[in-house]
Amino acid sequence: MTGADIRARIRDKARELGFDAVGFAPVTLDEDVQDGLRAFLEAGLHGEMGWMAAKADRRRQPAALWPEARSVVALAMSYAPGDGALDSLDASGIGHVSVYSRGRDYHDVVKKRLKALGRWICETFPGDVKVFVDTAPVMEKPVAQRAGLGWQGKHTNLVSRTHGSWLFLGEVFTTLELEPEAADTDHCGRCRRCLDACPTDAFPAPYRIDARRCISYLTIEHKGPIDRDLRPLIGNRIYGCDDCLAVCPWNKFAHAVPVAELRARPELAAPSLAELSRLDDAAFRSFFSKTAIKRIGRDRFVRNVLVAIGNVGGDGTLEAARERLDDASSLVRGAAVWALSRLTDPSEFARLAEAARETETDASVLAEWDAAAGGVSDTERSG
Repeated sequence: MTGADIRARIRDKARELGFDAVGFAPVTLDEDVQDGLRAFLEAGLHGEMGWMAAKADRRRQPAALWPEARSVVALAMSYAPGDGALDSLDASGIGHVSVYSRGRDYHDVVKKRLKALGRWICETFPGDVKVFVDTAPVMEKPVAQRAGLGWQGKHTNLVSRTHGSWLFLGEVFTTLELEPEAADTDHCGRCRRCLDACPTDAFPAPYRIDARRCISYLTIEHKGPIDRDLRPLIGNRIYGCDDCLAVCPWNKFAHAVPVAELRARPELAAPSLAELSRLDDAAFRSFFSKTAIKRIGRDRFVRNVLVAIGNVGGDGTLEAARERLDDASSLVRGAAVWALSRLTDPSEFARLAEAARETETDASVLAEWDAAAGGVSDTERSG
């Protein structure tokens, strides 16, 4: 059996398992990719994602993860939503959840199929495999580009001429010697829709992102209070952001997601902010069971919800924000203060602030009261 035959059989099996694109890459990356990672980390653009710097040496070259590997099978699975990815943005009383997180946690969905493909490869050909999806220190987008699956667009995500920007990525490392594909080339041209669409101006230049300003980073990876200057720009996005992905012109070729587990749960299409703010830890875990949202924990999520409440208001949100002033989490209490400063009459807010100074013991929350009491204005207030 020739190498071309092996690749063809792997490709067919992968598509049978639900993958939409398959390619083959070497276990090395070009110097410019490594230099780009180094510059990103040295500039501190990764924010609090210390794991990126901690495993940078392993991240720079796929072979560092598994020296026995000789080839990488790069795979992509579409999660294209069809129309309406941004329909719930800025809706009063409603939270906006990133498309990728509205269904089953993609880590589980993709990894299950990667393992099935890996087992089949080991049973069919002589060799060994290891599978990776997202959580391992693999530079997935450069690997995917090297395998011909697409290119890294100006928003730094992978773009495919067939599937647009809506792709989950995964890899099967193998000891098989498989001829690599021709790497894909950039097809962004003069387009800058993704850059212009970013609410927080997180792209200092095309193909370069400052994670510290990215709403996906702020609502998912960032653990503390969100910067006050950025909060109004987040709108009602309570988990992730799709703006730069959704406006990509190449999405016109994407088809609606075929894998059932990745389809959106109806209750996450337009969830009530007031109801979400009242979730305790057990209710949060139950409501978001088997989704990617569950991993950030209840307190960080409710912080996001309260920021959204402060931005878009809505039925029942004022009372919901008041309730969170007594929350056990100082992170949540601080976010509730900011939300109230946007929804409450200044004289009433001043009364609440005075009362809080007599009972609140957390310095970070007291700082929120002081900052909000000095910064309320009619133009800022959304209520």
